[in-house]
Amino acid sequence: MIKKFTLIVLLLYGFSANAQSAYTPTADNLAARENFQDMKFGLFIHWGIYSILGDGEWVMHNEKIPYDSYKRLADFFNPQAFDAKEWVAFAKRAGMKYITITARHHDGFSMFGTKFSSYNIVDATPYHRDPLMELAQECQKQGIELHFYYSLLDWGRPDYAFGSPIVNGKPTQGDWDNYIKFMKDQLTELITKYPAVKGIWFDGYWERTDVNWHLDEIYGLIHKLNPSILIGNNHHEAVKDGEDFQMFEKDLPGNNSTGFSAKSKIGALPLETCETINYSWGFNINDRNYKSTKQIINYLVNAAGRNANFLLNIGPMPNGKIQPEFADTLAIVGNWMQKNGETIYGTRGNFIAAQPWGVVTYKNKTLYAHVLNMPKQPYLFLPEVKGKITKVTLFADGSNVKFKQQPEGVFIYTDSLKPDAVDTIIQLTIN
Repeated sequence: MIKKFTLIVLLLYGFSANAQSAYTPTADNLAARENFQDMKFGLFIHWGIYSILGDGEWVMHNEKIPYDSYKRLADFFNPQAFDAKEWVAFAKRAGMKYITITARHHDGFSMFGTKFSSYNIVDATPYHRDPLMELAQECQKQGIELHFYYSLLDWGRPDYAFGSPIVNGKPTQGDWDNYIKFMKDQLTELITKYPAVKGIWFDGYWERTDVNWHLDEIYGLIHKLNPSILIGNNHHEAVKDGEDFQMFEKDLPGNNSTGFSAKSKIGALPLETCETINYSWGFNINDRNYKSTKQIINYLVNAAGRNANFLLNIGPMPNGKIQPEFADTLAIVGNWMQKNGETIYGTRGNFIAAQPWGVVTYKNKTLYAHVLNMPKQPYLFLPEVKGKITKVTLFADGSNVKFKQQPEGVFIYTDSLKPDAVDTIIQLTIN
């Protein structure tokens, strides 16, 4: 029965364009994908020694700081105010169900205790603690899923040889085989040492699109160590064999406003879109371009309507505290989710394509029309609704809403509705 079920799911999910390999997700992996889609809202955290400079996570590269000089930041990275319990509680108050945090970013500094590089927070800083272990343990206690971001790109390691030409799938300088082994060793630590890790979020593939990343080996290792772990890769391309979800950077699936998603053909895997709460990913002391609660909720709703999760990023301060501006904003988002989460959590999207007025999420025999832009005409039109609509109500108070169902779709009359300033949610029941 399990083999038959797995075969059916593989046919539904499809293979990647060049799929000749034999990755078959296990039943536990398929269940993890379903749960991932149910969660809908996650917290992304970019935090590292770059936070000290207060100029984002790319400061080493952008300011052309020599690697040997940059490494000295570790000598005074001492985030005594870090509190894993506080961070997890922050995510829960916002209505988030999972956390994805940078275990190693492009600067090569490991934010966890690792045997395979002394350039890590336990050995190279006066802090001498492992915040990711503390976070993993606290996530397990509070019922929040934990995923690790891991950079394939490394600006400083000699074996990576950043900037080296690529010939026959390898950099001409450095020691590519050793670098691949190093990553496998660290990923093994992250998956086997840290409790209840549910996902690996790769980044940096795009820096070397002509190199052999050995993804078949890396993905195979991860799934061997823990078959249920979900693998995603921010490569900005169509999904590759061995991946379990597809991500979109600073864009809703199907959009390409940032230029990252030109090759990101939407596949059949679970979807996730990530965006920042201001402009920067890492802590930036000058970045005050904070998104409003309405912008964040609208992004979350638009993602859900397109069948995607929303991973919202913050960059904590170097002392380990989360900016109060972020806490205040996300507390309001959390209050909204407490009242309206039923229309987001556990739903699926793309039942009806996104409309000029908003999107539709659905669960079982219930549709939720999220009206983000009230139309000028006194009605909404939901095209090609299959099944008989028996009842239409305003989600906020349960009051009846006039409607008419025609072969071409459903007309919902809005002339008597009082629009909500953030999201007017209309509930439709299908017989």
